[in-house]
Amino acid sequence: MKMQYDLSIINGRLVYKDQVFKGHIGVKNGKIAIITNRKDMLFNAKKIIDANDNYILPGLIDSHVHFRTPGLTYKETWKTASRAAVAGGVTTVLDMPNTNPYLSKVDLIDEKNNLIKGTSLVDYGFHFGVEPGKSYYLNLLNSNMIASVKVFLTGHHTAKNIIKDRTELEEIFRIAAQKNIILTLHAEDEDTLNLFRQYNNAPTNLIEYERHLSRSAGIIAIGKAIELVKQYGTQVHVLHVSSAEEVELLEVAAKAGYPITFETTPHQLWFDAMKDVELGSRVKLSPAIRCEKDQLKLWKSLINGTMISVGSDHAPHSNVEKKRDFYEAPPGLPGVQEILPVLITGLMKNYPDLTFEEILSKVVSVMAEGPSKLFKISDRKGRIEEGLDADFTIIDPEDEWVVKKEDIYSLCQWSAYEGETLKGRPFMTIRRGKVVYLNGEFGEADGKLLTFKEFDPSKFNEFMSSPFQQLNKMKAFRRTNIL
Repeated sequence: MKMQYDLSIINGRLVYKDQVFKGHIGVKNGKIAIITNRKDMLFNAKKIIDANDNYILPGLIDSHVHFRTPGLTYKETWKTASRAAVAGGVTTVLDMPNTNPYLSKVDLIDEKNNLIKGTSLVDYGFHFGVEPGKSYYLNLLNSNMIASVKVFLTGHHTAKNIIKDRTELEEIFRIAAQKNIILTLHAEDEDTLNLFRQYNNAPTNLIEYERHLSRSAGIIAIGKAIELVKQYGTQVHVLHVSSAEEVELLEVAAKAGYPITFETTPHQLWFDAMKDVELGSRVKLSPAIRCEKDQLKLWKSLINGTMISVGSDHAPHSNVEKKRDFYEAPPGLPGVQEILPVLITGLMKNYPDLTFEEILSKVVSVMAEGPSKLFKISDRKGRIEEGLDADFTIIDPEDEWVVKKEDIYSLCQWSAYEGETLKGRPFMTIRRGKVVYLNGEFGEADGKLLTFKEFDPSKFNEFMSSPFQQLNKMKAFRRTNIL
């Protein structure tokens, strides 16, 4: 007797990080039960979706969001943020700790989860925070509880817990290495930024702001991080990298075999401080939006695979806050809904020789497989593979989207991309076998808290997929054979 599936998806083009092929998917109990080229095997199903030759991507993972729960829900609620997420094809998010209270104690994990239950269209996990003078709390963590420990080397309006003391920073690196916990870094050096603040006037526009939040601070912070990675063997992931020089430094560190990875944001890839100055505080970020040469280097690292992930850094503020004088306006902007079409459209503009399928494969690499591996959920998420969660994003390659504020589901009700024409907007998002988004309609808010699998740090080079790590494997093979 044929198995009855809960859901069958037929006539799709399935997207992987290195290929696209036509196929059909059967789903049972929220998992991918079968992938086949015979759709006749899937007709015995409670529900059948015809993908009509559109592209099916694995559900996207946004590993860097600020959904503002708890304490900052006038900016965003988990309900509205998760609506924006699934409308953008995102089925899993990892939320940052700078809320109120700051997520820096183990008991707050359950408290935060209890606030979210029943409101989330996405599955979710948390990054943990560390407060100055309280790094001992990290000793109470187990690595399966959290995605990472977030360390702010500088701060801003909603990030007050800056780790300035070198001894304490070393202790954080030591504990993280001992417990096999990833450190995610906001890597800008506070002392360096203070020097620039001391001798520069308060910035009044994006160009002045780019110089005010100097790239030097990022370069110095990453240099310090590499030194500590070398000393303690800690696995480190650098967030929202903004400059070409930072990319070069991180690529050299990866080539040297250090367990260090990095990501950027769609905003850093799309906006230019010199060309988009009229957008003002709408695209005021920390780190600052930089220039064309930096964008080109970031796009190149995405294309060549040295960038492991892209996170939206979805950080909405109210319109009132963003309309303050430039210097007083808080840094950050929404982006979880726009990230997929921004990446697709940006790749089309910058790499016109790539086919649409090659572009989708690049997106899957940095927004599905890459973050799933990095943050230890690849046994459930990140690929269209039998046995994994049935998370899918379906897009029509011909669909274009002119971004309008009335189409934005974030509570803040604005987007820095308003007026832009983007391609690749999802029309259907499926999470664990349930349709959670379909052309403006939303499904059941029964997203779940993730746990994170144990990871052997000695397997880092084998596990991650940077070209440099592959190169190191080849060199090791050759040395062994020569000897």
